[in-house]
Amino acid sequence: MLVKWIRCTVQDRDGFDRGQRQWAGLRGEPGFLGQGGGWSRGTAGVAHVFAFWESREAYEDFMAYSHDRFAGPGADTHRPPDVRLFEHRTDVKVGFRARFEDADVLRVAHSRVRRERVEHFVLMQQKVWNPAMAGSPGMLRGVFAEGAGSEFLVLSLWDSANERAKYRPAGVERLRERAGTEDDVLSVAGDIVAVEQAWTV
Repeated sequence: MLVKWIRCTVQDRDGFDRGQRQWAGLRGEPGFLGQGGGWSRGTAGVAHVFAFWESREAYEDFMAYSHDRFAGPGADTHRPPDVRLFEHRTDVKVGFRARFEDADVLRVAHSRVRRERVEHFVLMQQKVWNPAMAGSPGMLRGVFAEGAGSEFLVLSLWDSANERAKYRPAGVERLRERAGTEDDVLSVAGDIVAVEQAWTV
């Protein structure tokens, strides 16, 4: 499964919202699994959109033949987006589905990992972080994916902002120590995203 993460700095919020609703036409595209996103809770005017495809081949076919007819509306409402592609490595909770209807907030974490520490980082994601997140009340499902250049994405879906807020700070600090995160990563950036259900495809 291919995960596409689009981060936009929006200049026309209403226009961007209307543009996102046009992507409903993605339903039925070969290999398309789902799309959703919303507004950053930490940075005004920043939107995140996540799209899921069965394979890179299906995604590349869509980009070559169909993308432009969807992208027109709303294209002038934001600065050039930051677009990143990731290949699915593992589910954060069993049975990931690219659905957003039951989610209130998303948590996205983007890590740049030292090349010599990638194997350890992946192992700790599977042995330490995934079980901790999967056992957190309110955590619905998530995906751990790998991009180019030793970049990794963790996207988790939560049923409420209140439940997501419980998954931090002391507990997370203990997990970081146990996983040896400081030895593995060059940088970690993240955001909390308020889901806009009208953008869900």
